[in-house]
Amino acid sequence: MGVYGCRPRPGLLGIGGESADTAHARAGSCRPGRKGPTRETEDLDCLRTPGGRDDLQPLSLQLWPVPLTFVHLGPFGVSTCLGPAHCSRHLGNGRWRLAELVGLPGRASSCPGNGSKVSLNCVSERRNYSFSMQKGKGRTSRIRRRKLCRSSEPRGVNESHKSEFIELRKWLKARKFQDSNLAPACFPGTGRGLMSQTSLQEGQMIISLPESCLLTTDTVIRSYLGAYITKWKPPPSPLLALCTFLVSEKHAGDRSLWKPYLEILPKAYTCPVCLEPEVVNLLPKSLKAKAEEQRARVQEFFASSRDFFSSLQPLFVEAVDSIFSYSALLWAWCTVNTRAVYLRPRQRECLSAEPDTCALAPYLDLLNHSPRVQVKAAFNEETHSYEIRTTSRWRKHEEVFICYGPHDNQRLFLEYGFVSVHNPHACVYVSREILVKYLPSRDKQMDKKISILKDHGYIENLTFGWDGPSWRLLTALKLLCLEAEKFTCWKKVLLGEVISDMNEKTSLDIAQKICYYFMEETNAMLQKVSHMKDEKEALINQLTLVESLWTEELKVLRASAKTLHSLQTAFT
Repeated sequence: MGVYGCRPRPGLLGIGGESADTAHARAGSCRPGRKGPTRETEDLDCLRTPGGRDDLQPLSLQLWPVPLTFVHLGPFGVSTCLGPAHCSRHLGNGRWRLAELVGLPGRASSCPGNGSKVSLNCVSERRNYSFSMQKGKGRTSRIRRRKLCRSSEPRGVNESHKSEFIELRKWLKARKFQDSNLAPACFPGTGRGLMSQTSLQEGQMIISLPESCLLTTDTVIRSYLGAYITKWKPPPSPLLALCTFLVSEKHAGDRSLWKPYLEILPKAYTCPVCLEPEVVNLLPKSLKAKAEEQRARVQEFFASSRDFFSSLQPLFVEAVDSIFSYSALLWAWCTVNTRAVYLRPRQRECLSAEPDTCALAPYLDLLNHSPRVQVKAAFNEETHSYEIRTTSRWRKHEEVFICYGPHDNQRLFLEYGFVSVHNPHACVYVSREILVKYLPSRDKQMDKKISILKDHGYIENLTFGWDGPSWRLLTALKLLCLEAEKFTCWKKVLLGEVISDMNEKTSLDIAQKICYYFMEETNAMLQKVSHMKDEKEALINQLTLVESLWTEELKVLRASAKTLHSLQTAFT
C-alpha cells in the first residue's frame, strides 16, 4: 500500500499544464475573426535547443498577468527548463525573436522548481513584450494531475466474470446473500482479493454474510457425518469435525453442495507446516522451532484421528485411508487455520471440550490482511449474519483490506503463510543464548541475574523493532550489565529507573553488538537463499517467501541500528 507517484506525459506545457497547442487554441478563441499576431498570442514556429538540436515543435506564448514558465518534461517525469533558444518567424514586416530565458544559465538546466517564475523576453522590431507564466496552478492542471496519479497506481483486475466466481455468487444468492460493495479481483503484490465497487465511507458495512452461508460445526452435525460424530467416543474435537467435512466434501466433487466454495479455496498453502524441510531450515531459529512444533502437532492430529476416519467407511466406496490421507487432512487443517473467522464459544455434548469458535466464511475470506487498517468484525445475533464494518475510507476500485491482528511477520508466516511488507509490528526476536553472548563470561552473578529475569518474565519476547530495541530488551540488558556493587539495585532496574550512565552506556553498546550480529546473520542467510533459488527451481515460490521474511527483518535491524547510534551519541 505504498504511495505511487505519477509520471507526467513528456511535452511542452502551457498555462495550467495544458499543451502549447491547447493553450493556443483556447487563446485564439478569445477574439474570433482577428487576424495576425495579437496581444493574446504570439506564434513561434520552431524551437532550437542550446545544443543545436532542432525540436520542431509548435510553441504558443500566451500573454498572462503572471510570469510564464515553460518546462520540458523528460521521459522519467523530470522537469527541465529550456535554456537559451532562438526561434524566428517573419510576420508581415516584423521579425520576432525569442531572445533568452532570464535568470537561467546559458544552457538547458534543471528547473528551479514547480511554481517558480522565469521570465521570457520576446523582442520585436515593432514591439517589446515580456511573457511569463506560473506552472501547474490552474484547476485543469490539478484535475489532470489527479487522473495521472490514479492511472499510475497498480490496479486490480476484476475477476467477477470467471466461472468459479459466477457460480459462487449464484450459490451465495440462493442462501440470501446480497452484495454490491465488493467484487473479486487479482491485485499486484497481494494476489486474489476483493475490490470496492463503490466508494466506501468510514463506519460503512463492508460485508454482511448470512449464517446460512457459514460453515460451522452445526453445519457438520446436520450433515451425513452427524450420526457418526455423535456416537464416536471420546467425542471428536470441533477442529476434527470441520476438517473431516472439508475432506469429505472435496472428495465428493460435483456431488458436493459446497462445491462453489471449495472451488475457490487454495489448492495448496505456504504455512511452514507445508514447506519442504530444507526450506524450513532456512527460517530464523525462533520461527524454525515453532514451525517444527506445528508440524509435530499436525502429524499427531492426523495419527490420533485415523480410527475415527475408519468409522466412516460405510459412507464411501473407496478405502478411507486413500480419502483421508495426511496430505488431504493437512490441506483441510490449513484451510481452517488460515481462513476461519471467530465466533462466540459454543459447547455441544457430541464434541470435545475444546473451544468451538471457528467458522469458514465463503467470499468474506477473500479479504486480505493489512496491518494499517482497522475493522469491526463480529457475528450479529439480531441479524444472524457475520458483519464487517470499516473504520477506513476506500475509493472505488481499490482493494479492501481487513486486519487479522497486530501480528509480526514471523507470526503471520507461521499462521497464515505470508509476509507483510513494511509491517509496523515487524520485529526480530533475541533468544536467551544471544542475550548473554556478548556479556562478560566471568560475571559470577550471571546465573542469578538470568534467574531474576526468568522469574519476572523478562527472558522471552525480547525484540528489535522499527524504533530500536524494545523496552523489555533494554531492561534485561541493564540488569545483566549491573556491576557487582550495584547488584542490589536490580528491582529499580525492572521499574525503569536509571542506575548510572555507565550502566546505560554498557547496555546500549551490547544492544548494538547484538544488532550487528543479527545483521551479519541476515545478510548471510539472504545470500544462502539466493544461491538455493538458483539451484532449486522447484522450490522457487517457497524460497522467495523465506527471502521476503529475511529482507523485512534486515530493514528492521537497520532501523534499530540507526536508533542505537543516536542513543549512544548522548553518552559521547
